[in-house]
Amino acid sequence: MRQGLRALLDGQPDISVVGEAGDGPEATQIVERLQPDVLVVDMMMGGMNGIEVTRYVKKVSPKTCVVVLSMHSDEGYVLEALRSGAKAYVLKDSIADDLIHAMREAVLGRRYLSHPLSEQAIEGYLQKQKGTVLKPHERLTVREREVLHMLLQGLNNEEIAARMSVSRRTVEAHRAHVMHKLGVHNQVQLLRYAVQASITYPGK
Repeated sequence: MRQGLRALLDGQPDISVVGEAGDGPEATQIVERLQPDVLVVDMMMGGMNGIEVTRYVKKVSPKTCVVVLSMHSDEGYVLEALRSGAKAYVLKDSIADDLIHAMREAVLGRRYLSHPLSEQAIEGYLQKQKGTVLKPHERLTVREREVLHMLLQGLNNEEIAARMSVSRRTVEAHRAHVMHKLGVHNQVQLLRYAVQASITYPGK
């Protein structure tokens, strides 16, 4: 995927790729050293997720515009990305031109979200900024939401730990936080909550 993205970006006359990273921590180190105009970051990466990287980057390289690339269209992910300082949020199933357009908009200081997120997500973001009460699942962190999606897919703690490259104990802690925040106590209640809240998630 990284090779494909690099080929896409290198083909643009106004874009020059100055670096690439294989995980979150490496990305922060490269940004801190090179101070690029734009950082394209995956929502889910090893070591640090896209939200954690975005927050760090906004501290060490404020001028760097962050474009989040994600498979998740859930409003919760979009809102957390925007609140963390991302300028754009692009879905992975969008056409290639979408990413290029998002990067150019970000450099100009404008926010950009992939269709069909744009209007509804920005409006939701603005409303929540005014103090609208968040639903329980909207209070989950990105890591907790990631665990929630995998729990809904039927993965056990060991499988989740392997996918996230963390320890089983860390997964158990995230799982406990998810259950507590959603007010559920078992898998059946968790599935029922997901259905009632219309939570969508990618397949295995």
